[in-house]
Amino acid sequence: MRAFYSAVFYLIIPFILLRLLWRGIKAPDYRLRWRERFAFYDKNHPQGVIWFHAVSVGEAEALFPLIRRLQQQYPQAKLLITTTTPTGSARVLAVLGLTVEHVYLPYDTPDAVGRFMQCFKPVLAVIMETEIWSNLFTYCGNNNIPLYVINARLSEKSARGYQKIPSLIHPVIANVKQIAAQTEEDAKRFIAIGAKPEQVITVGNIKFDLEIPEHIINEGKQLKGTVFKDRFVWIAASTHKGEEQVFLDVYEQLKSKIPELLLIIAPRHPERFAEVGTLCSQNALAVVTRTSKQPCSLDTDVYLADTMGELKMLYAAADLAFVGGSMVAVGGHNLLEASAIGVPVLFGPYMANFKEIANKVLANHAAIQCQDNAALVTAIQTVFSDADYRNLLIDNGKAFIRNNRGAIEKLCEMLAEEIRHL
Repeated sequence: MRAFYSAVFYLIIPFILLRLLWRGIKAPDYRLRWRERFAFYDKNHPQGVIWFHAVSVGEAEALFPLIRRLQQQYPQAKLLITTTTPTGSARVLAVLGLTVEHVYLPYDTPDAVGRFMQCFKPVLAVIMETEIWSNLFTYCGNNNIPLYVINARLSEKSARGYQKIPSLIHPVIANVKQIAAQTEEDAKRFIAIGAKPEQVITVGNIKFDLEIPEHIINEGKQLKGTVFKDRFVWIAASTHKGEEQVFLDVYEQLKSKIPELLLIIAPRHPERFAEVGTLCSQNALAVVTRTSKQPCSLDTDVYLADTMGELKMLYAAADLAFVGGSMVAVGGHNLLEASAIGVPVLFGPYMANFKEIANKVLANHAAIQCQDNAALVTAIQTVFSDADYRNLLIDNGKAFIRNNRGAIEKLCEMLAEEIRHL
């Protein structure tokens, strides 16, 4: 079955490259570093690395506190971080810089995987969340490379899909030494697709163990007191196509009732910055971009966050946050950063990627879910007018995060046991 999988992968590579070219029209970084995606490298890299894979920005941000902890414990260890997307790559380079090696994860073909492994010769492999790659996992198993899947999650839909191909998935899962699942439900789904019960443990979600440096909070407060002075700031964060128009419509409904309202829009993907700016202009709204470094006047409607890596700081500059990817069927994004920083959190109806967190945060009265435009209007008005309720959301959000910390400590202990035997 794996031979058939590999043959199909080879056949679709031209289409994958065409997709990279297409995405590269708006995001030029997708046209760069293709050699890395086939494990051809232009320089020598260290060998005997401890290798971590995080697909994109969200996984990388969650991984950083664990990496820092391991760097403190094992300062001589050589760490490799791979990502799949340019935005994930940019965050790794911005946050960890030269303290780690970084390349793109190669495509899951036998020759590319072989070149990657021969180049870096990892002594330990750690995969974040939901990545299951047949040739990669098989290589680890065949070459006695301990393989861990951490912060592991598996949706019901993905589990049903994997259950239809047991002859491929069961041998792949057998190569994993330990699956550290986020929740009991995730653990049960991994067992349902072929993992043995002793392979799976539940350690919680490392996204609760996020670190917010004090200077980030201070920068946000400074921005609020200068550029956003005397404005009630609502940030729509990590937005996707189709969402921005919703927020612009809601803003126009609220502007007469909350004259000091200012909307920050922070698109999830940098290739959409110009598109969102055009959309604001088409709605006859006055826009100031982050990169312009201009202050907002009382006439400014929208502050367009056309930079990467500043979302935490912008949360700290806001009075209210809506976490995007949830007003359209994307599946939502991480709610926890905004709560940890101390801003009331709203989100929409589509939270499949963070279903358990969304349910628990609602049960703890630590956020508001808005099913449609009307509910969003009502929620913003309520948070604006009721300071006690606003503070309750903030306090409950911080308590929710505080009460669910601890996954990183468990993962450090688990990986430390492995590292000690390398």
